[in-house]
Amino acid sequence: MNKLIPITLISFALSGPAFAEEVVMGAILPMSGSSATGGEDERRGVDLAVEKINANGGVLGSPLKVIVEDSGGRTPTAIDAAKKLIAINKTPVIIGEFGSGVTIPVAEYVQQQGKVHINIAGSSTQMRSLGRGVFSVLGLDDILGSYAAEDIYASGKRKIAVFVPNNAYGQGISEVLSTKYKALGGEVVATILYAEGQTSYRRELQQLEQSKPDLYVYSAYGKESSTINRESFELGLSDTPWYGIYLTMCTADSDPNFTEGQTGVDLNYTGPNGAEYEKAYKEKFKMDFASTYNGFAYDAVMIAAAAINEAKSTDPVKVTEAMFKVGNGFNGATGDITFDSSGQRTVQPYLRMRMVNGKPVAD
Repeated sequence: MNKLIPITLISFALSGPAFAEEVVMGAILPMSGSSATGGEDERRGVDLAVEKINANGGVLGSPLKVIVEDSGGRTPTAIDAAKKLIAINKTPVIIGEFGSGVTIPVAEYVQQQGKVHINIAGSSTQMRSLGRGVFSVLGLDDILGSYAAEDIYASGKRKIAVFVPNNAYGQGISEVLSTKYKALGGEVVATILYAEGQTSYRRELQQLEQSKPDLYVYSAYGKESSTINRESFELGLSDTPWYGIYLTMCTADSDPNFTEGQTGVDLNYTGPNGAEYEKAYKEKFKMDFASTYNGFAYDAVMIAAAAINEAKSTDPVKVTEAMFKVGNGFNGATGDITFDSSGQRTVQPYLRMRMVNGKPVAD
């Protein structure tokens, strides 16, 4: 009999009450590389969402866990992260990444694997054609480009030079912005789509200067933008006004002396009911918003959790259908989120901003 006791005890332990299993999602963010500042802030939004959800009972009655993988801002690394999250962690939902050039192939892969992808920062209109199960919680470039063109034209500037990265995002925003601006009566005197990852952009900036615009319109990722802002200042291009598309992204890693007075457009990252979220962010991280992107990462986790609860399942097919249901007037930190038939946010509020003493303020 004594020899049977250990087996009996083990059997009892295995058959006894178990703790509720976690519901797991994945997030692929640029925690290193040129966009690390943005990725770190996206992570803050994710953390706040997980805390709030778990404080209110979790998802399907279980704790929520979001596994964050570092993309390094590189497509191969991001795809490897997606493969790991799907094959090993069995995540039904993956959010991320940052730039459209990485977000699009990640979303394509996730969708092909039959999982749900939620875009939190990539604004290329190519997101709209990636298939069912791909969602965006921010407005795409067709909305942004039109807003920026109207804003620039209303400011009285009639000749602009456009300087954006040569990727899906840069190509898309340049086309929409230029088309709309010309239709309003403005002139685009130069357009340069620059190669990413260079140590210097002096050659491109000197070429841009020759067009003699009333306004330089640019966009750049984090650490890359610091090089562009420094060199444009050193070359004297800052004597002409600069306008940043996603101004906080364009200036986050730059010396404030090089960006003072720049204007631009950015996402309106706090909706009518976002005061509670802003308060929670400041209390937890002891700082003002570091970028516009934290709120969209927060909303992505919140809406995914709501969809899983609505579906009463983590099955991606059921979650996809539930996303359309909850994404019809969802009250997010960034405002009302309503998806169109392709899963893209239909309305996106924007802010006109200006750099004052190193900080972006509403203009």
